[in-house]
Amino acid sequence: MHITIRLFARLRELAGTDRLNRELPDNASIADLLDALQTEFPRLTEAIPRTIISVNKEFAGPQTRLRDGDEVAFFPPVSGGSGAGDDKFAITFDPISLDEVAAKVVRPETGAVAVFGGVVRNVSAGKAVEHLEYEAYEEMAVAKLRQVAEEARQKWPKIVDIAIVQRIGHLEVGDNAVVVAVSSPHRNDGCFEACAYAINRLKQIVPIWKKEVGPDGSEWIEGDYLPTGSDAAS
Repeated sequence: MHITIRLFARLRELAGTDRLNRELPDNASIADLLDALQTEFPRLTEAIPRTIISVNKEFAGPQTRLRDGDEVAFFPPVSGGSGAGDDKFAITFDPISLDEVAAKVVRPETGAVAVFGGVVRNVSAGKAVEHLEYEAYEEMAVAKLRQVAEEARQKWPKIVDIAIVQRIGHLEVGDNAVVVAVSSPHRNDGCFEACAYAINRLKQIVPIWKKEVGPDGSEWIEGDYLPTGSDAAS
């Protein structure tokens, strides 16, 4: 069977490519594919224990059986293009305006809007940062942004609307990297809580990564959360 493989961030650099096409025996599992990749690309072995796996843009595990035509992606824990997504859930290379994202969630019944803006800073873990390079598995990232919003709606049903926009590519110090906006009829109807939930959940399950670049070199920043099948969209 034919399998398409996508590699992102540090794994892409270790393998020296972002896409592979391979033929596997029928009924092969992701574990079988991982074994084959580590044999072909020994440098991947160091990263495999903390690698997140998706099949057709949904989280999967090593025992998942593959089918002909599947797209399997391997990427590190998230740390966070090209117009991917719709107006309210987007991955973009363009600068992000807090006011423009906030305006997307204002409706006639809106009485409160909470906005979070993540900004590139000039220091991280005591090291100077000159700029960031963001990368995303864009198609899956947009789907997961929508999932984050739906989870927030279920927790705070009085929410009027939600918008989440993430920038990727080259970002300078002071640039907006991500903006989350949540509206509700009143300030006590969940907009603050939902906004905080959305940015924290984004950093768990949305496949976006950043590389910090400074005078001492560059480093991919990986999160601590390892999604499982329970993080799949319901």
